[in-house]
Amino acid sequence: MTPDSSRYWPENDIVPGEEPPSWDKEIVRAYLRSLTEWDKTPPPPSIPVEIISKTRDRYLEICNILTGSFPSGVVG
Repeated sequence: MTPDSSRYWPENDIVPGEEPPSWDKEIVRAYLRSLTEWDKTPPPPSIPVEIISKTRDRYLEICNILTGSFPSGVVG
């Protein structure tokens, strides 16, 4: 059960008929979809540090929700 293999949504933020904010790599997908200068063919563009950081934070958040802690050696 990881954000890569499963879809997680915050229960209190689900609104019928709307896309819920998800705890997965949707941050990266949304960034790539927003690029008008990339024609979606390989190689993909570099991912900015702020997108990587937001994705990391999201993965740590769901890890903490599912397990009650962060991975060993990681500070949330």
